[in-house]
Amino acid sequence: MKKTFLKVLTVVSAVLLCLTANAENYPYRSDYLWLTVPDHADWLYQTGERAKIEVTFLKYGIPQDVEVRYEIGPDEMPATSAGKVQLKNGRATIDMGTMKQPGFLDLRLTATVADKTYKHHVKVGFSPERLQPFTKNPKDFDQFWAKNLEEARKTPVSVSCTKSDKYTTDKVDCYLLKIRTDSRHSIYAYLTKPKAQAATTGGSGAKYPVVLCPPGAGIKTIKEPMRNHYYAENGFIRLEMEIHGLNPEMSDEQFKEISTAFSAENGYVENGLDDRDNYYMKHVYTGCVRAIDYLCSLPDWDGRNVIVQGGSQGGALSIITAALDKRVTACVANHPALSDVAGYLDNRAGGWPHMNREHNMLTPQKVETLQYYDVVNFARRVTCPVFLTWGYNDDVCPPTTSYIVWNLITAPKESLITPINEHWTTSDTNYSQMLWIKEHLK
Repeated sequence: MKKTFLKVLTVVSAVLLCLTANAENYPYRSDYLWLTVPDHADWLYQTGERAKIEVTFLKYGIPQDVEVRYEIGPDEMPATSAGKVQLKNGRATIDMGTMKQPGFLDLRLTATVADKTYKHHVKVGFSPERLQPFTKNPKDFDQFWAKNLEEARKTPVSVSCTKSDKYTTDKVDCYLLKIRTDSRHSIYAYLTKPKAQAATTGGSGAKYPVVLCPPGAGIKTIKEPMRNHYYAENGFIRLEMEIHGLNPEMSDEQFKEISTAFSAENGYVENGLDDRDNYYMKHVYTGCVRAIDYLCSLPDWDGRNVIVQGGSQGGALSIITAALDKRVTACVANHPALSDVAGYLDNRAGGWPHMNREHNMLTPQKVETLQYYDVVNFARRVTCPVFLTWGYNDDVCPPTTSYIVWNLITAPKESLITPINEHWTTSDTNYSQMLWIKEHLK
């Protein structure tokens, strides 16, 4: 096991006009900046230790003497204390207190200048290596998924393949695929591969590792199939997939018409949750394995290396697929969603999609179903090497749940922890993950 910490002594991060689900700490051309510096460089404390944060508020890089209001509360939970402080020479230190149990505290800051409100937050951890899931591990978990995969595989994988000229380059060939994954469902995907082996079937020549990339959350198609073109340029066959059977080449009008059939943008993760056999995500999980069935049927697969890689919901599906399919030889996941979703019932943060925020969504029956679909129970079963990345300031997939997933993985594992990050990774981090994969090829 190896941990890599991005240690940040001073962190310039966002002034936000409002807090939204996709808000980020790094501003774009903002006049105002917050500087927040925990007195522990790695932002971590032992339970019982007090955390102190030096806060600076700047305009044009010049410290401002303003009043800052603050709230302090556990990760994703209501505030347990509040106060205000007057910055002097643009600075003040706020004592966040401590936690008696493992977890994260969130310092939420607000400053008002010329009738505009600027917000920021920073989370620090207390003995997070001791965090454990609330979600139970069902005794028949393995039998349940073996049965579902067997049922899905009664339908042979069938694929329609069209060369995508608009995405093909002088180095990479790109294909749009429709893959039948079971008797009722299909997925769309873009397949990219090195130019040297242009055909998807037949022929001989170079052999390549395969990489499956499941999508992030939402009712959406694949908008940027070439955003990770460097995989094919570095000798990988890569499959970028969606999960709803939505053709990425449909018109905006067609997409709008189809997407309105879903109750909400992320309503699918609640669809059928009262019945583990009827839950929407069942065919999504088995569909990821069927996508690997397809990749492993390619004549230019190297016969050894199968990698899964994704972020958020895609990170969750990567871990899930690695657990369900022992052909997977390496797994890369960023801030995995769907992790200890019922954790709110333990009076602490649970994972996306934060079902506690909707009425009647964490009933005993739904919680029982979630046990078969929660990432924590797949993390226990992963055996291949894992590279996991997460940030502490993430309010979408909170650090509490990412740490729980990390703590449960017993396979060889490495982590990149980037405390300042919210729900994003940089292009450099994404590229470094491809390099990590190359280092772990068999």
